[in-house]
Order: sequence, then structure tokens, then C-alpha cells
Amino acid sequence: MAPENSAAVAKSSTETPYKLDPTQTLRASTALLRKIQTDESTRQTTSEKPSLLADADEEDVEDDVPVWLILTTKKHIVDKKRLKPGKIVLPHPYLDAKDESLRICLITADPQRRYKDLVTDPSFPIELGKRIQRVMGLEKLKTKYKAYETRRQLLSEYDVFLADDRIITYLPQILGKVFYKGGSKRPIPVSLEGKRQSKDEQGNKRRKLSEGGTKVVKTEVKPTDVAHEIERALSSALVHLAPSTTTAVKVGKASMEPAHLQENVETAVQGLVDRYVPQQWRNVRSVHIKGPNTVALPIWLAEELWENEKDVLDEPLPVKEKSKKRKRGVLADAAEEPDTIQIPGPDGQMRTLENPAKRKKDIKSAEPAAKPPKEQKSESGEDVAAKAAEKAEKAARKEALKKQKEDAKAAASSVTVPKKAATVSGDGKKVAKKARMKAADLI
Repeated sequence: MAPENSAAVAKSSTETPYKLDPTQTLRASTALLRKIQTDESTRQTTSEKPSLLADADEEDVEDDVPVWLILTTKKHIVDKKRLKPGKIVLPHPYLDAKDESLRICLITADPQRRYKDLVTDPSFPIELGKRIQRVMGLEKLKTKYKAYETRRQLLSEYDVFLADDRIITYLPQILGKVFYKGGSKRPIPVSLEGKRQSKDEQGNKRRKLSEGGTKVVKTEVKPTDVAHEIERALSSALVHLAPSTTTAVKVGKASMEPAHLQENVETAVQGLVDRYVPQQWRNVRSVHIKGPNTVALPIWLAEELWENEKDVLDEPLPVKEKSKKRKRGVLADAAEEPDTIQIPGPDGQMRTLENPAKRKKDIKSAEPAAKPPKEQKSESGEDVAAKAAEKAEKAARKEALKKQKEDAKAAASSVTVPKKAATVSGDGKKVAKKARMKAADLI
């Protein structure tokens, strides 16, 4: 188990009692690396058939298993997601800038020719220049890599993608989920412009434009400055901030030594807490390390779940009783109706009459709540005989009426239209219609 924090109150912002235990960090790093290596050896020895759809997977597969640092805070670090990641320089980077097999693609702002000349300049380091195999501008990236298949091909051609920090926020829309769903080959921001001059020609500190100062002047970028920025980006851990209480940072790989991984973890935690976490250690809840398919091993846990003592209530809040919603009809009945209303008369003058709604409401309120049930009267023998006679008389009348209708229909069907009337100037249809109407009157 991880050692819990024993201090209750921080002394100051500079001297904080919350620190990692190097022994616990080393133990967790050793156990995690041993677990990852054991799982890899087991996977290689088992005779598993390769997946035929492995190439269709959108996530890029890394050559070495990564190790992640999981920092959990008590409150959100930021309010919205930041597309531009931060950088923390590691003492033992997981990307080796001196590796000859490393293939680097540099995405720059337009015009790209300016940065190609900087990379091919004689003062640029030769070994690093060999690893930068391509320099591509933003416009060329838009036009040439629109299709999904071309983006996948670009992803597989290079190991590392570097991008000018001025255009890093435009790349998620241009490159799409091919680059940003996995995470191992997301473009790393680098500064490809000159440094800002913080002092003017007289040596005084430059003031802002809002304070009456002059516009910021930047020095001309040099090949050595670009090379330094690229080497620094390759040796850094990327920090992607989002509105969440959990932040994951890649701090190493499975092939590293436990002591090297321990130093990377301590450096990354200190950089995260000092630069990105508000209230620093007061806002940190836990620190874990894990692999892609392993459990998270704790290396630091906080005792309190709150950031400030003022957030803790001595007494619980009173529970509000839920008020029942009254129906609309009840509210309508509660409204008072006026006794009189005014309506226009036939002569155009307004007349005052008694409000019928008010009278109806008064009558309804004056009625008893429940009416007594009606008493069933007992029928005598004479009443039963009279009802039976009345029922027989009704049946006889129905039968007579039915017979009369049948006789009328038979008489109507026997009526024929004279041939002469049917042929005179097309009036046969009218004569037939009149005959049918007479038959209908008979019915």
C-alpha cells in the first residue's frame, strides 16, 4: 500500500509537506515493469493466431509498451480542453533523439521554404538534420492529405511528428482521428520563431501596448535555436489538459530501468503540481502509475477528500420537504370570480349582468358532498304485464313497417322507363331518375 499523507495543514506554498516517497515510487516502478515484461513474454510464447483485422484498427501500435502517470485531483485543473499540450522535460526521455532509425516529420507554418533552409543550414546539427526526413507546410498538408487513406499512410511513414506551436490548434481538424485517437504520434509543439525581447534599446523593461508601450519585437530565429527546441521537445513528456479530475502523462516505456522510471515519475509529478495544478499539493488526491493492460499502482494517496477546510460543513444541510404540486383545476377554483360582468347590448350600450360562472360555482359549492343512493322500487305483477304488452305492440309495429318497406321496394323495381322517353334528345336519364324518386317516396 502507498503511504498516506501524514500532514494535515500545509505550512506555505513554497514549503509543502506533501512529497513523494522515493522508496515507494521505486517499489511501484519495479513491480510495474516486472508485470509488463511477464505479460509480454507470456503473450509471445502462447500460440495465438494473428488478427486479420489488425491493420484496419485505427489506433497506432507502439513498438514498446508505454508507462503512464495518472494524477487525480480534488477539483478540475482547467475549465475547458486545451488543444496545445504542455511539456515537462524528463531526465530519461523515452524518445531517443540520437537514435539513427528515428524518422521525424516537421510541420511548419507557411512558407515552408524558410524552415527547410534552417534545417539544411550548415550550423544546424548534422545528426539531427538526418533524422528530420521531411519539412511540410500547413497548406500542403491540407491539399495533399485530405483523404483518410493518405493520412494513414502519412502516419505509418514517420515515428515522430513535430509541429509549429502557432498552428498546433489547427491540426486536429486537418489530421483527424487517425492521429488523435491513439495518442502516441500526436504532433509535438515546437517553437520555430525568434525570442521576444523583454527590454527596449535603453535596457528598460518593455511595457505593454495597453500601458502605452511599443509592440513586441522578436529576434531573428537561428538554426541552433530550432535544433535546441526540437531536442527539448523530443526529451519532454506531453501534458494534455482537459476539464476533468484525472490527467494521464506518458513518462516512460517498459524497456527502461526502474531507477530511471522512478526519476521520470518524480520529475513529472513535481512539474505537474507546480505548473498546472491550482493550490498545488492541496488539490492533489492521488498519484498512480500503470501500463496499458495493468492495474494502477498507487504511489501517493491523500487523507482528505477536500481542498480547503472551509468546504467541510460541521452540520449537515437541512433537508427540504418536497411540496406537492397542486393541479391546475384547484388553482382555477381558488381564483375569485367577480359577481357581475359587463356585456354590450343591442343598442351598443354596456349592460351589467350577474356572472353565470359565479352563480354556477355557488350552486356547486352548495350541493351536498355525496348523494344518497336511489332506492329500488319493487314492481307489482300488473306493471310487469303492462310492460310485456307494450313490448309486444312495439314488435308488431316494427314487423308491419318492415313489410311495408319491402312492398314499396318491389313496386319501385317493377317500374320501367318507356323506350320512347329514353330516346328523346337524351332525356332518358332524367325520366329514369324521376321514376326512382317516385319509388323512393313510396318507401
